[in-house]
Amino acid sequence: ESLGAITAIQDGNHGNYHPKASEYTGSGIPFVMASDIKDGRVDLKGCSRLPKERTDRLRIGFAKSGDVLLTHKGTVGSVALAPNVPDYLMLTPQVTYYRTASDQLLPAYLAYAFREPGFQQQMISESAQSTRPYIGIQAQRRLRVRYVDIKNQHRIVSILSAYDDLIENNTRRIEILEEMARRLYEEWFVQFRFPGHEGVEFKESELGMIPEGWKVSALDEFGEIITGKTPSKNKSEFFGGDVPFIKLPDMHGNTFIIETTEKLSQEGMSSQKTKTIPPGSICVSCIGTAGVVVITSEPSQTNQQINSIVPRAPELREFLFFAATSLKDKINNYGATGATMTNLSRGKFSSLQVVEPKEDLLCGYNKLAAPFFDKILCLQKTNRNLRAQRDLLLPKLISGEIDVSDIPMPT
Repeated sequence: ESLGAITAIQDGNHGNYHPKASEYTGSGIPFVMASDIKDGRVDLKGCSRLPKERTDRLRIGFAKSGDVLLTHKGTVGSVALAPNVPDYLMLTPQVTYYRTASDQLLPAYLAYAFREPGFQQQMISESAQSTRPYIGIQAQRRLRVRYVDIKNQHRIVSILSAYDDLIENNTRRIEILEEMARRLYEEWFVQFRFPGHEGVEFKESELGMIPEGWKVSALDEFGEIITGKTPSKNKSEFFGGDVPFIKLPDMHGNTFIIETTEKLSQEGMSSQKTKTIPPGSICVSCIGTAGVVVITSEPSQTNQQINSIVPRAPELREFLFFAATSLKDKINNYGATGATMTNLSRGKFSSLQVVEPKEDLLCGYNKLAAPFFDKILCLQKTNRNLRAQRDLLLPKLISGEIDVSDIPMPT
């Protein structure tokens, strides 16, 4: 590598200052934590923000648009290109920014080179030397990155970013489809502007005024509630098969679960048959980060942090997804037992109440919303395939194993 090509390396060490939750605001300077860096991007929507007048008084640890961000503490090796922002990004001490002389080293190329398996392996080896995964700035300077001439950097970036652009477009489409289904849900079932609402009388209920013919139902009236469980870790034969084993990190940022970091064998699944949930089940996190909701796409099991609703009819899938999402605050309030972490029991979860519309409206909503959700599932699977193709190509392009001129653009 060429040392002159990297002009600055700095982590988000702001002296002894770490923002308190009370300082965060709805707008201002994004405060980027390691958890905000996913798949080469910074999740700006997920970032907490701080007032600019407060952050302007700090002197170091600010990334500019186009810097390369690398996590080096706790979570090691997540990479992102800093997005376009009006001012700058404030970084947590877990994140380092790299600034380059772009006539020698394209920031986007460096970001891809950091994601190359050989570089990631260096980070794992280096971080393993401390009790908690950590690589200081000096140790980072010793890491070696594959470096090609600027012309080939441009070619490699254009190929790999074509994959990332497709993934980003699909992700945006997923967000729009989910938002369309959500707005329809709110229109019909929250604001009660459903087809034929004009002549409907309202009545009192435990959840306020609701239309005549509707009722208030506990979640367990919509289907079976199953609390997950982890099979015995002492039996290695229970793991490593093809049965998705859903944990909280698998749920974040997804509508459907199509990938999990851990899988069970058929033997592992059979060891706790009653914990298997079918496709179309609604999984809700109830311990730790509570109120995250996803839908299963194949027979799966979950760990004990998750309660799942197996709908009594497939037509309830979309309604229950949004009904469960709307319970987030209630889950966190009911689960707050004075302990440091939310922990909502199966019994309390089962008894949570939602408004249940008449059957014909549930079926009508399903007819309109199901195609949106089917398309979301299709786009998630497309993105999974695009990521797999990109991740296969990336090390071969960086290493020069395959000639960049031989690679067709993805479609």
